[in-house]
Amino acid sequence: MKIQELKEWFLKNAKWIVLFLAIIGFLALAENVWNKEIMSLDIVGYKIISTVLISEFMTPIAKLITNLGGALFLIFIAITLLVLIKNKKIGLSICSNLVIVTVLNILLKNILQRPRPTEFRLIDESGYSFPSGHSMVSMAFYGFLIYLIYKNVKNKKIKWALIIILSILICFIGISRIYLGVHYTSDVLGGFLISISYLVIYASIIKKFMFASSQTTK
Repeated sequence: MKIQELKEWFLKNAKWIVLFLAIIGFLALAENVWNKEIMSLDIVGYKIISTVLISEFMTPIAKLITNLGGALFLIFIAITLLVLIKNKKIGLSICSNLVIVTVLNILLKNILQRPRPTEFRLIDESGYSFPSGHSMVSMAFYGFLIYLIYKNVKNKKIKWALIIILSILICFIGISRIYLGVHYTSDVLGGFLISISYLVIYASIIKKFMFASSQTTK
């Protein structure tokens, strides 16, 4: 296979390559969690964040950011978009995405049953730890919005500004969970990885029910 043909093949199959790599990464983390291991990744990740970020000034900011990945806020955003978006198929796809990924997260948590870290908690949190619900659901929810924005927003400056802002928000929500001591680094990474693979499948299926040319807002 020539270099140009190889390049074309990778571009054509990029989303499936990403899906495969994300699943492999998630399964590698899940295996360690299943074996009740605390990974060096977890220790190093918290040490970096606690050394660089933790302060009286940053703690309320971390609490605010983490709420942007919480159930109440995401439900509010999903319902608001369902009302505002002209194409109700797109609005319904946003809501169904939130429901599906939430159910998937609950199933994975209850299968793996990893206890949360307890040593450095700054907020109270219940339930199992892996994969991080905030990280997983935020990646799926905001990631799907990024997909819709990329497909439907015509103004390039607005499109890329929104994409960058949402991408940064996803990362910050994950970091906030480690900062607040309610998740290990591997919980956050695992949540991101499984959501990326899920998004590839969800977007591939749901696009058949949406109009590619539809605008996302009135």
